Parts: sequence; C-alpha cells; structure tokens
Amino acid sequence: MNVKDLKYVYLIGIGGIGMSGLARYFKSMGKKVSGYDKTPSSLTEEMEQEGIKIHFKDDMALVDDEIKNNSKDALIIYTPAVPDEHSELAYFRSHKYDLHKRAGVLGWITQGHYTVAIAGTHGKTTTTTLVTHILKSSKTDCMAFLGGVSKNYNTNVLLDNNVSENTVVVVEADEYDRSFLHLNPNIAIITSIDPDHLDIYDNAANMQESYAMFANRISADGSLVTKQKVNDVIHYSGKTYTYSLTQKADYYAKNITINEGHYQYDLVTPHGEIKDVKLGIPGLHNIENSVAATAVAQLMKVKNEDIRTALGTFEGVQRRFDYQIISPKLVFIDDYAHHPEELSACISSVKAMYPGKKITGIFQPHLYSRTRDFADGFARSLELLDKVILLDIYPARELPIEGIDSKMLLSKTHVENKKLCTKEELVDVVTKDMPEVLITMGAGDIDRLVEPLKTALLKKIQA
Repeated sequence: MNVKDLKYVYLIGIGGIGMSGLARYFKSMGKKVSGYDKTPSSLTEEMEQEGIKIHFKDDMALVDDEIKNNSKDALIIYTPAVPDEHSELAYFRSHKYDLHKRAGVLGWITQGHYTVAIAGTHGKTTTTTLVTHILKSSKTDCMAFLGGVSKNYNTNVLLDNNVSENTVVVVEADEYDRSFLHLNPNIAIITSIDPDHLDIYDNAANMQESYAMFANRISADGSLVTKQKVNDVIHYSGKTYTYSLTQKADYYAKNITINEGHYQYDLVTPHGEIKDVKLGIPGLHNIENSVAATAVAQLMKVKNEDIRTALGTFEGVQRRFDYQIISPKLVFIDDYAHHPEELSACISSVKAMYPGKKITGIFQPHLYSRTRDFADGFARSLELLDKVILLDIYPARELPIEGIDSKMLLSKTHVENKKLCTKEELVDVVTKDMPEVLITMGAGDIDRLVEPLKTALLKKIQA
C-alpha cells in the first residue's frame, strides 16, 4: 500500500470511533474521503462538516462514480463489525479493490514510527489520551489515534503537520477481532485482561493468549507497562515495568486525598516521587490510569515537572466520567462503561465522591452476547446503585438471543428500586422523580439521550 498513489479512500463503517480517526487522517493527507455508516451520529455530522461525504444506506448507487471507476486509485477500509453480506463490501471484494480491515491500515500507518500502544479491557481510551496529552504538553513530536474524543483537543485523532520518522505515534490498541496483533509497538501498556468479546474469543484463555501475542510484538529493545497480575497471566519475558493504584510496584500513587473536588496524590516512580499531583479529572480508576501514563512518559524521557503539569491540565475524554451537570441539587455524569468491571469502577468512584447521596444509574446493555456472558457480573455491579433504570439491549452487530434481554438482567439485580424503561419514556421517568446523583452508562446509542436529559434536568432544577 502506497499512500502517495491513492486518490480515494472509502470507509465502510466510517462512523466508528476508530474508523473516523482514519477518515480524518487520510483527509489531512489530501485524499478524497467518503464512506458509509448504518446510522448518523455526532461524529458523522462533524465529518460531513469537514467535507467528508457519508451516506447511511447500503447501496452502491450512493458510492461516488470516481471510486467505482478507479479501483486502482482507491483504498477501501472496513470494520470487522460489518457483516459479510453487506452489499457494498461484497461489491468491492468481487471487483478486486485494495481492501483492508481498519486494524491492518493502522498497523501500516504506524510502521517506521516509534509507537506507543495502549491495550486492555478497561481504561485504554483514557490512558491513551493521557499519554498523548503529556507528550503534546511536553512538546514531543507526536500524532495519536484515540478511542474517544479528547476534551483538551476536541478530536479523536491528533495529527502532525510535519510527519517524519521522528514522529511518535500513540495508538489505542483494540483487542476486538485481535486487531492489536497488527501493531509492533516500542512501548505497550496493558491495563487489564478481564474477559470480554467472548463472541470472538470463546473463553478467557484464548483472550489471554492474544494479549500474550500482543506483548511479544513489542520491539526487542522496547518495554511493557502493566500490572503484576496481568504479567503473571501473559508471562511476558521482556523488559517490564509494573504499576498499580496504591500497592507497591515500580509506579504507584500514595497519600491520595480529595481537595476541592479533585484528587491530589504523590506519584512514586523509579526516578523519584512526583509530589502533589492534582489530576484534572475525577475517579480513583483514573488515578491508576495516570500512573500508567506516567510510566510511559518517563520511559520517553519527559521531565517530572512536565508530567505533573500535564496531569493537572488534563480535561478527560467525552463519555468517560464526563460531568454534564454539577449543582447543589443534582450531579449528572455520563460514562461509556459497558462491562461489569467498568460499571463497578464508575459507580464506586461516584459513591466515593458523593458519600451519603442517593445514586441513580441508567444502563443500556451493549450486545446480547455480552449481556448473556456477564449477566451475573452486571447484576452485582448494578447493585451498587440506589436506583436502577435499564434500557433495552443495544444490539450493534448482533441478532437477538432467545431469553437474553433487559428483563432477564433486571430480575437478577437485587435492588429494591429498579425498573425497565424505553428510550422514549426516559426523560419523563427521570424528571418525575428527580435524582440526587445520576449516571448514564453504556456503549450503544445512550449518548443520544444525554443532551435531552441534560436540558430537561437543567430546566427542572432552575425552575
């Protein structure tokens, strides 16, 4: 694949967070970029405003004639979430286009660059964005492909106008479909390897094996940053640095306090302590993410004072512990949590921040298979809430599974105050019984409900 020879880039599934990053990358390279997605979103709207043509019906008649008539000049990128029977995908395959999965293209882009890759079941998006912000703040020449929208930079891809061999690439390494095995990082972080995507891996052992394979793609002179319990499972024999929240490791935090709504702590590192760090975002799990990001920064010779400053100015990622309303009457937080461990971390952090307040959680389960595989875990996590509101399962790429629905999940959740709710009913249900603290959680289209909820709640508390 030679990017210089390309004129057109077409993405099937362009609205995905990773795919949209590639679309913006190729647009910045002067290529004519267009694509298909199943549903409109805020991301597709932004890309259309940036001059990227997008349609939402699987129909080759809607694909530009330039692409249909110039197969040798076009690159077709698709996401593994697109089914094989998709007519556009089938057309490009049968007509012998240069066709690649998103992960393969990302692997190609990172070739020849010093690469930092962040993998893990949870925490990888925030950690990737933290690493990027520290490097950008310290004037390190870098570009980044993020799994979320950075609130500091208001984008999911940070590009360098003068890309050279010295440009560092920071990339979120996705375990879905074993995508991260296309990367060859110099430094890798593995934040966690809790079972997930069992529709792909079948069992935890297969998933752990893939993480071990990912670790062994690190360059011979590179480093792995991870928790000791992760390395005990994947058995990486190369240079390894361990981190934790507060347990002793190569990197950890101590003296954690809450000061004016922000966590303040000292970072213990092999190169001395970084005192009085004030993290710009809430959540104990984000302190742990900051510890991992600090390890990478030190490996890349960033000065401790620059690290401390960057952590303080970090604004977080959209939909990751993302405050929507902060008032004496109501706190409203939106979060991408869609795995039992993520729900537990999010809810526990909220409980720590707001002791004594009643917490209402709205959860939209993501995927029938994930709900089936982790139903008991989801129920135990949701039981940390005072009130549970469940939306229907967001199917994404899946067809329904008999007996697997939100009613089943609610029956397993032992909370006195719980109910099922449709998306259409949600605003009325929430505003009728005003919560003290509200969390919306899920990876489906629950994000489309955040703004209507926010508007209605603000109207009520200001009345």
